[in-house]
Amino acid sequence: MKFIDTHAHVYLPEFDEDRSVLMQRAKDAGIEKILMPAIDSSTHEALLQTEQSFEGCIAMMGLHPCSVNESYKEELRIVEQYIGKRKFVAIGEIGLDFYWDKTFIQQQYESFHQQIQWALQYQLPIVIHSHNATDECIQAVQQYPGLQGVFHCFSGNAVQAQKILDCGFMLGIGGVVTFKNAGLDKTIVQTGISQVILETDAPYLAPVPYRGKRNESGYLPLVAEKIAVLLDMDVKEVGKITTQNAVKLFQLS
Repeated sequence: MKFIDTHAHVYLPEFDEDRSVLMQRAKDAGIEKILMPAIDSSTHEALLQTEQSFEGCIAMMGLHPCSVNESYKEELRIVEQYIGKRKFVAIGEIGLDFYWDKTFIQQQYESFHQQIQWALQYQLPIVIHSHNATDECIQAVQQYPGLQGVFHCFSGNAVQAQKILDCGFMLGIGGVVTFKNAGLDKTIVQTGISQVILETDAPYLAPVPYRGKRNESGYLPLVAEKIAVLLDMDVKEVGKITTQNAVKLFQLS
């Protein structure tokens, strides 16, 4: 089986001691590509170095909403410089986060909309972070017909999911679908996977039976297996459909 991990921070320090081993485990698990979202200027160098060092690792560029602070304009300037110099597969991860800190909500909105404009300018999809802000992010993308992207780490309800699908966006599904009381399993049963892509969000949100431990791309088949059980599908078909969706959205070869 072949898979694409559409969202993994494999360049972070959590993997500095065994990154090569992790990459081999991912390859052995059938992970053909790992798409890496950006965070901010403190990690861009590690992101791009990992992309250069490991075949199949592909970088995005953007400013994470949790990194929006008093210096957000300088951070946005750096993002704009990067996307003007080379091709990235997406603008991400971007969006809104009302869970950790609400100090810079207005700046988060400004950053989100600015990066959406760049995505439209460069004809790139966006990868949305929407922690405690799913409805607000849906309202934002509804303002931009033709915009494409994914709601990363989607964990909302069926009504929210349908609104996202109606916008032409994908749902990024990861380890949360394996959590017993998260409710995402019921949502997936209702929505199906015609607009679903798979992700790990490594090193975060490891699927059962690794919940609470460091996540890695090699665990992605566990997500596919859970979805296959929920939808009474062959896991190979889940892999095929979600991989095709990822290839189409991110214009991968």
